[in-house]
Amino acid sequence: MPLAEVSAPEPTLRLRVDKDALAHNWRALDRLSGDASAGAAVKANCYGLGVDACVPVLRDAGCEAFFVAHWSEVGALLPHVESTQIAVLHGPVRDKDVALAKAIGAVPVLNSLSQVQRWNSGGGGRCHLMVDTGINRLGLSANELGDPSVAKLEVDILMSHLACADEDSAMNGRQLSAFRDCLPLVTHRRTSLANSAGIALGSEYSFDLTRPGLALYGGIPRAQLADTIRQVAYIDAAIMQTRTLSAGDAVGYNGEFIAQRPMRAGTVSLGYADGFLRNRGPGTSLLHGEASLPIIGKVSMDMIIVDLTDAPELGEGDWLEVPMGLRDAAQQSGLSQYELLTVLGSRLR
Repeated sequence: MPLAEVSAPEPTLRLRVDKDALAHNWRALDRLSGDASAGAAVKANCYGLGVDACVPVLRDAGCEAFFVAHWSEVGALLPHVESTQIAVLHGPVRDKDVALAKAIGAVPVLNSLSQVQRWNSGGGGRCHLMVDTGINRLGLSANELGDPSVAKLEVDILMSHLACADEDSAMNGRQLSAFRDCLPLVTHRRTSLANSAGIALGSEYSFDLTRPGLALYGGIPRAQLADTIRQVAYIDAAIMQTRTLSAGDAVGYNGEFIAQRPMRAGTVSLGYADGFLRNRGPGTSLLHGEASLPIIGKVSMDMIIVDLTDAPELGEGDWLEVPMGLRDAAQQSGLSQYELLTVLGSRLR
């Protein structure tokens, strides 16, 4: 029988996106933005959760501005939103990027005088302009804003990016002041500074448009958002095999776990190729109802092993829940909340 005629088997991994929670998070962040409207950072495949799953939800919730990093990410959004609603944060690095922007209508974020000149040479038109206020990553410096090439631009959004918004840092106030100082130097229509954490700093950081990312997808970059943001991503993995270990049996690569007593263990369809990295193993438990099942041994590429002592009824094919409360998982693993999402592997989709 041709492969195309064979029904796809049920996967042993699944990623569930709570679309109601995603819509709630955008609306909450839009409300917290005060007089500003909230856009959405949808780069990196909506932080790993999938453009097709997330962008229509954000659009229908009321979002009208979408930010990606690479030009290669624009195409995935086009079935869902107007090209003019899409901004490309990395800007026109090459002349071909200008041609692409002109062809599809996506808006470049210009980050340097060379990008400004490249855009002008390609015919100009609506653009956004990034000014660096202290993160020293992308953006024109304040002393470059007086360049004659900048005056030729048709700047829609003049923006900057906060470096320490997730901390109570004096840097936040310095960047706010520096950004305000830049506003008279460039003719523009709108202004934007705050990311997810920046929204929680207060309305003075909101300007005309905020650009939340992490908090849309369930991340909590500041404690002030903890009671507002809902979990969006849920991961389940199936047990593939069970076995009874004897005292002294070693488990997994390098035998780092040694059974101290007879115990029942389950091999689960999840590994670091799926974004469940090795440093999430120690101290982490998978869940089944009220039962907490500790991971034993090293995380493998495609498998982890759990202690089934507290769930003796479980067998092959049963589903376990992977903890995806991002703030707690970050504290347990040492990974950032951003990493926990964006490393999710393609087999989950």
